Amino acid sequence: MPDISIIVPVYNEADNVMPLCREVQAAMQKQQRSWELILVDDCSTDDTWKRVAEAHQLDNRIQGIRHLRNAGQSAAVWTGVQASASPIIATLDGDLQNDPADIPVMLPHLDNTDFVCGRRMNRRDTFVRRVSSRVARAARKAVLKADFADTGCAMRVFKRSAVDGILPFNGWHRFLPVLVHNNGAKTLEVPVNHRPRIAGVSKYGLANRLWRGIYDLMGVSWYQKRRLKVVPTERLQAK
Repeated sequence: MPDISIIVPVYNEADNVMPLCREVQAAMQKQQRSWELILVDDCSTDDTWKRVAEAHQLDNRIQGIRHLRNAGQSAAVWTGVQASASPIIATLDGDLQNDPADIPVMLPHLDNTDFVCGRRMNRRDTFVRRVSSRVARAARKAVLKADFADTGCAMRVFKRSAVDGILPFNGWHRFLPVLVHNNGAKTLEVPVNHRPRIAGVSKYGLANRLWRGIYDLMGVSWYQKRRLKVVPTERLQAK
């Protein structure tokens, strides 16, 4: 079993798969702990799965899982979490806007915390995506009483135990820092690199980012209020 599982959801990212794999290999080459890269193809309609298979042939530390129907980014990340057994998990997007070189920089923080999430500096996103993120942050702070600067950043490293008891749902990946924080895990935001997209096209727009995020926020707020908390107990001991 590898020490670290790096989970990357991909959807129609054929031109980014091989460069991503090379960057992860370069980033992790000095890492003394063993690692694996799990690429989860969310039923792409281009050659993404073919590229994943080619990457696996070149390096068996690169694993591929394919959804037989499109299920979304949260489902792809959750599939990777379930398929792995490593005590440490890292996640990033498959569009090369996240920098794999940030993984070994973030890992040492796990000595003192449970969940480390990136905060994208000098974001290379469209105006719509930046504005949507600002609105979503204000809404999260007002409704969930937890202020994370950039929960939309997929660049994260965390202990597997941090997500114990966190139920997955569609949109789960966007709220994960808030969910683990409110579940008692120690969290930390750190600055990470952000790069412009070079190949492929963004899968997000106003309808599925801003309005969808606000809709999901209401559901998460309900879940946070109704979630069963750990209850202290005592038990009779056998004589």
